[in-house]
Amino acid sequence: MPSRPSLESAWAVALGLVASVSLVAAGPCDIYSSGGTPCVAAHSTTRALYSSYTGPLYQVKRGSDGATTEITPLSAGGVANAAAQDSFCASTTCLITIIYDQSGRGNHLHQAPPGGFSGPESNGYDNLASAIGAPVLLNGKKAYGVFMSPGSGYSNNAANGIATGDEPEGMYAVLDGTHYNGACCFDYGNAEVSSRDTGNGHMEAIYYGDNTVWGSGSGSGPWIMADLENGLFSGSSPANNAGDPSISYRFVTAAVKGEPNQWAIRGGNSASGSLSTYYSGARPSVSGYNPMSKEGAIILGIGGDNSNGAQGTFYEGVMTSGYPSDATENKVQADIVAAKYAVTSLTSGPALTVGSAVTLQVTTAGYTTRYIAHTGSTVNTQVVSSSSTTALKQQASWTVRTGLANSACFSFESVDTPGSFIRHYNFALLLNANDGSKQFHEDATFCPQTGLNGKGNSVRSWSYPTRYFRHYENVLYAASNGGVHTFDATTSFNDDVSFVVSSGFN
Repeated sequence: MPSRPSLESAWAVALGLVASVSLVAAGPCDIYSSGGTPCVAAHSTTRALYSSYTGPLYQVKRGSDGATTEITPLSAGGVANAAAQDSFCASTTCLITIIYDQSGRGNHLHQAPPGGFSGPESNGYDNLASAIGAPVLLNGKKAYGVFMSPGSGYSNNAANGIATGDEPEGMYAVLDGTHYNGACCFDYGNAEVSSRDTGNGHMEAIYYGDNTVWGSGSGSGPWIMADLENGLFSGSSPANNAGDPSISYRFVTAAVKGEPNQWAIRGGNSASGSLSTYYSGARPSVSGYNPMSKEGAIILGIGGDNSNGAQGTFYEGVMTSGYPSDATENKVQADIVAAKYAVTSLTSGPALTVGSAVTLQVTTAGYTTRYIAHTGSTVNTQVVSSSSTTALKQQASWTVRTGLANSACFSFESVDTPGSFIRHYNFALLLNANDGSKQFHEDATFCPQTGLNGKGNSVRSWSYPTRYFRHYENVLYAASNGGVHTFDATTSFNDDVSFVVSSGFN
């Protein structure tokens, strides 16, 4: 006869169950609701933001056949099922087509339409983000954020329940604090329903970056600011708020909230600690901002007029009805910290060794005698063999360096032209001297992955992860699968972007 558990053991089990339920119940939108300021939009590709949510987080579309699938949490209130995405997208490319609203109001984010500032594609719509550009860990489980390159953007111009006029609202976002630029405008929040600039005070959105056209914080940036339309505000002054610090965290929690003649900026490290208040006070005195004229659309990665030159990475964020208290936001920050955001590998496939000299051999049938090489600044493919000249062998050899913009990836330095690296520029691959600029470093950083055709590596751009090294008519491009350029053609894409990496020619 089995022994009966002791009273102490029974209590331990019960307390364990209660603790488990409590942890699951701590979703950001549950916290906001308890604080009297419920979520009216809740977006995340990494996890559920309500303890009971089991619906879709986002949709991906694969390049091989145009099929789509929805990615859901592993369990109620849990982390996204990244394995389902990896399986669906195996041996092809995938884009994030929809970011679903978890609030039940249907405020899903879709590809942003043309606006006052036209999109980069021929139809004016913004680009969609790669589904694999921002891998991350939450409590040790893999998920994917939304890595947005310049030209990409999402929005909903017919949102339901978002604040309009001078109505109170709050919002937060978890972002990559190392991925930004100075272009307009990496925003998340309330914007115009027309995708056009309709005047001061018609927006209220979180901004992240180091743009100084309208205002700044202390130091050189990046900063959390508020895009209130025709101005990025770090405080009451359009020019500068010395209390708004430059941010250096890998994961950043950014919060903006506003109500009649009152607004605030708060922020902190998403991986540890609490939120700080960088501004809390009256609305800007410039005409049009008090009272506000918010319109109630939602944008991600762009400005209110579809200005889409910015870059950044979004993991999760919400918008609320009502002005959240600091206490409520502090509890949300504690929940974000408990999610344990952490970095994970950006690469896969055959490993590259920093400092080694390598060749990259074409795998497309009929072209396998060709290797990535250069003629002056043009990166191309050339036929190279053991009997080739020393000069040609060196032109086709590359020294692997730590990624100039991200140490988790790599850069490729020319063996015969030291100090010059492969970089993308206007979608072509070029060999240029390293000028030390942030832009060059980003253009020259690439993340190898398992070859899309199963051979060797495919080498994708870190800053434009939808784009890969591709040979097309023997010239190298940063190509996307099925884009608008001739070198983006889907025919033989997987073969053309897969290269066997071997030791450099002797």
